[in-house]
Amino acid sequence: MHCGAPEGRYRGGVFVKICGITSEDDALLAVAMGADAVGFVFAASKRQVSTKLARDIAVRLPSEVLTVGVFRGQGTQQIVDITHEAGLRAAQLHGHETPAEAHKIRSLVPMTIKAFAAGDPATDDLDDYAADIILIDSPAPGSGEVFDWSIAEGAPDHRPLLLAGGLTPENVGDAIRRVRPWGVDVSTGVESAPGVKDARKVAAFVKAAKAAGDEIESDLGYVPAAAPPFDWLNE
Repeated sequence: MHCGAPEGRYRGGVFVKICGITSEDDALLAVAMGADAVGFVFAASKRQVSTKLARDIAVRLPSEVLTVGVFRGQGTQQIVDITHEAGLRAAQLHGHETPAEAHKIRSLVPMTIKAFAAGDPATDDLDDYAADIILIDSPAPGSGEVFDWSIAEGAPDHRPLLLAGGLTPENVGDAIRRVRPWGVDVSTGVESAPGVKDARKVAAFVKAAKAAGDEIESDLGYVPAAAPPFDWLNE
């Protein structure tokens, strides 16, 4: 799968997002280990955080790190308000947003990531959602369950693809080599307990993902598509 990337100075190779951050220590750990983005869950979850906590953590992170709010079930205005109040640079939409709602959100926040369950036929109409990045997740988001990666291989390839769902330090390399996504997203697979990141797992995950990314980038058959005109550092 040939995916491009939003313009912006991140750390190179496959983009790595560590999601479900619940503490400043874990956010700083993820960044120190080489993560390009961190995610804060505002949907009902064991990893749910407050807007204030997310804001307090986000302001401590380097400017090149993409900060993402993860939403499911919130209204359009609430998503926009939380994203701005927390000072985040992207909203990740896991709900049943209509294309019109997704368009409105995208017009009011710096960047959106639209999540689809693996095999969801709505991916055929992903352009209708105006998202900067498309995320393909397990049919049970947040479960840490691996799905059949061959489904993700069939996703449209003209927008950056972020692969999630059951990824671990042990399998992320295989997932990247098979699907060839622009980036990967992990939460459960690098935890010692719900909402608590394991330093060794985070380090191993980032290392394995970046190494696999280097492999596919050195393959002459892998040519990234043109990047959408967006640089979150300029927002």
